[in-house]
Amino acid sequence: MFFGIKNRDQFFGGMQAAIGALQPSGIFTGDNLFTFNRNLSFLTDEKFVKATEAHITNEDVERAIMWRTHVVVWAAQNGLRRDGDFAECGCYKGYTARVICDYVDFNSINKSFYLYDLFEHDASMNHHAMDEHSAELFGKVKARFTDFPKVHVIQGAVPESFSQGMPEKISFLHIDMNNADAEVGALELLFDRVVDGAVILFDDYGWLGYREQKVAEDAFMAARGYQIVELPTGQGMVIK
Repeated sequence: MFFGIKNRDQFFGGMQAAIGALQPSGIFTGDNLFTFNRNLSFLTDEKFVKATEAHITNEDVERAIMWRTHVVVWAAQNGLRRDGDFAECGCYKGYTARVICDYVDFNSINKSFYLYDLFEHDASMNHHAMDEHSAELFGKVKARFTDFPKVHVIQGAVPESFSQGMPEKISFLHIDMNNADAEVGALELLFDRVVDGAVILFDDYGWLGYREQKVAEDAFMAARGYQIVELPTGQGMVIK
């Protein structure tokens, strides 16, 4: 799965030719990444592979973003060593959060996980539609976490929906709302609650189609003395 391709036959033909010229190991293709001669450690992490495979509902996309998902899981693990709860602004179907819960055995730790999303789309909303946005998605995501009582699924626009519940301290923050105003609005209310050493991940930061978010988030962080690092996966990361 690659995004933004103009001629798929030409693109994949060229990629296959390139792969044919390489040693047949350490190659990863997907999510607009083509790497070779890499360890690909996340593919040999049996617990991670099991957690992702158990919850895949869209094989093309969710298999392609495994490297991205592994970065999110790593950031959540970092949060286990710090005071505070987890928060994800823009959880969509709850896939990433559910992988985290399985991987870290979330019921065994003394934390809550707050998931925020609109879960649906119409022309009045300032974000683009995703395939599974619907009036039913909120209920489906709540059902996905029925076995995790400390996961709070909250519907509504960010940051207004924070009035329904938000953590006092945050040890892991994941932001993925495809919308600059909403993402900066979330930062304005949550950043001071993020504890020292916690990771803030921006899912869309490195993607050209979401450059407005990068520009706004760079300005927000620079005003507070921080710089976001752009990862090859398209994510952005800050360690507070």
